[in-house]
Amino acid sequence: MELRVRDHGPHVVVVTIDNQPRRNAMPRAMLAELAELWPRLERGPCRCIVLTGAGDRAFTSGADVSGDLSADPATARMIDAALLKTRPYSKPIVAAVNGDCVAGGVELLLSTDIRAAVPHARFGLPEVRWSIYPFGGATVKLVQQIGHVHAMALLLTGTLIDASEAARIGRVNRVVPAESLLAWALETAETIAANSPTAVQAVRQQISTTIAVHAQSREALDQELGDRVRASAHFDEGVRAFREKRTPNYT
Repeated sequence: MELRVRDHGPHVVVVTIDNQPRRNAMPRAMLAELAELWPRLERGPCRCIVLTGAGDRAFTSGADVSGDLSADPATARMIDAALLKTRPYSKPIVAAVNGDCVAGGVELLLSTDIRAAVPHARFGLPEVRWSIYPFGGATVKLVQQIGHVHAMALLLTGTLIDASEAARIGRVNRVVPAESLLAWALETAETIAANSPTAVQAVRQQISTTIAVHAQSREALDQELGDRVRASAHFDEGVRAFREKRTPNYT
């Protein structure tokens, strides 16, 4: 289990989420590492970041539900930083979605700028099936990016969509064959890096600031609603059912 970071030439950095036995799920330690990585890359010389997952099964399945699911304000701030939920960010991020992208993976994807997915990738926010509140940014940012009806279909049904549907609704830019995905991402990042870094980062800063201001204005309510869900009996049943691989009984 690791977060791999490597340079690709002088101006592109590739970040790979690698926890393949758990479909690249991110435990708290990895999220904390990611929260520290973003500002370090922002201060560094890179001009564009490529984000992907290890293997061919998953981009990331989000937070590791087998671990700690508490979300006190300090933990929420750390997850916020890991997912770039409310923080303006100046370096563009290209996402190479190499497999399933669900739950917190979708919320991490919300903070990227240009995205491609392999044909077998699936996307979804199944949290409501397990009585988990998606407080990593989906309830605030997804409507902005793909529109109300598409966002609500994902958020309220908990069902998964395939890569072609994700492209149709604007969740990703395009579907790319698996063998070409990383090359596409690197080529896109190199194109961005060849442009004026001052201009590129100004554009990214402005757009991410607009998104962040909206997210920050909803943060207190996000914490309150998440706390309400976690305090319910439904939460206990949902998480237990997830871990026991059975259908929850919400009576």
